[in-house]
Amino acid sequence: MGRIFVVELEGRSYRCKFCGTHLALPDQLVSKSFRCRRGKAYLFSNVVNITVGVLEERMMLSGMHTVADIFCCCCGGIIGWKYEAAHEMSQKYKEGKFVLERGRIVGEMDFSTELFIDTHPE
Repeated sequence: MGRIFVVELEGRSYRCKFCGTHLALPDQLVSKSFRCRRGKAYLFSNVVNITVGVLEERMMLSGMHTVADIFCCCCGGIIGWKYEAAHEMSQKYKEGKFVLERGRIVGEMDFSTELFIDTHPE
């Protein structure tokens, strides 16, 4: 296994919820209307700092697709999947694109504006 080089994205970005690694820029967002087992998901044209799992045939709400799970390259957490092939013509636009599960990512604003409440007042 080789050395992992992490790409730092300029400006606002979507990041891994677990470790803060940069994943995608807002201008790479194609759609916010996707769903996954755990809730909302976003479709992106490109993402960085991921590893791609094994290809498998998976029945989705929109039909049969060849997909691979994608993982954060730093913490190894599953963050979504990549569409490799769509079996229906109406779904071909998804090929080569990535879905990031909303519950597993944070936007730049989400990550930098965490509030810490002191529960032990002086």
